[in-house]
Amino acid sequence: MPHEWLYSASGLFVGFLVGVTGVGGGSLMTPLLILFFGTKPQSAVGTDLLYAAITKIVGTGLNRRFGVVAWRIVALQLLGSLPAGLICLLFLHHAGPSEATSHLIKLVLGIALVLIAPVVLLKPWLRKISENRPPLKESVEVALTVLLGAVLGVLVTMTSVGAGAIGMAALTALYPRLNTRTLVATDIAHAVPLALLAGGGHWLEGAVDGAVLVALLIGSIPGIILGTLFAGRLPDAVQRWVLGILLFVIGLRML
Repeated sequence: MPHEWLYSASGLFVGFLVGVTGVGGGSLMTPLLILFFGTKPQSAVGTDLLYAAITKIVGTGLNRRFGVVAWRIVALQLLGSLPAGLICLLFLHHAGPSEATSHLIKLVLGIALVLIAPVVLLKPWLRKISENRPPLKESVEVALTVLLGAVLGVLVTMTSVGAGAIGMAALTALYPRLNTRTLVATDIAHAVPLALLAGGGHWLEGAVDGAVLVALLIGSIPGIILGTLFAGRLPDAVQRWVLGILLFVIGLRML
């Protein structure tokens, strides 16, 4: 195992980004574990999911105190994400920890990151278009939110990626009149039960490294506290360009 402080430093960096932007958990930590630390894909995904769940519990606790979580949206997403995540876990259990499964996880992860990067960069454009369109019917809004949850359930369970980057972009398009801090807080709150379900499933399969998990949490918990306190204070353009470039480069490395 590499020096423990390297894992903790990575956790601090990624935890801070999650707290500030709602993006970066699986999108950065899973590739870091695979590319930098040499962790097997299944173990990287499982470890990251539990790391993300515990980290985001802390962030959600703070956001709940600030009263910025849209709990109705969280509940609608969970209606889609939890069943979809469970189905994906059953698929991974049936496939088993093979080389083919590792290749599939890396491939889906790389494609997801390359597609996520422009979504992050174009977020203001998406918001502008959404703000100028007529409000959606409530039934359509509900159906699209549940569908979003289902898509995230599959992506997060298989790769640990998507809850932040795709979730934030989609929520911005669906609910353009909510401010960024509320969208970030809502996205983080939804990720907690989904990551606990998916991470628990990977743990039952033996795909979680407990020592690495603890080392990551040592850095990520203070990181997300700092990030949550800074949420809404850092220039949005800086956040987007740093994340977008990072995600695109890492995605290409995964392919």
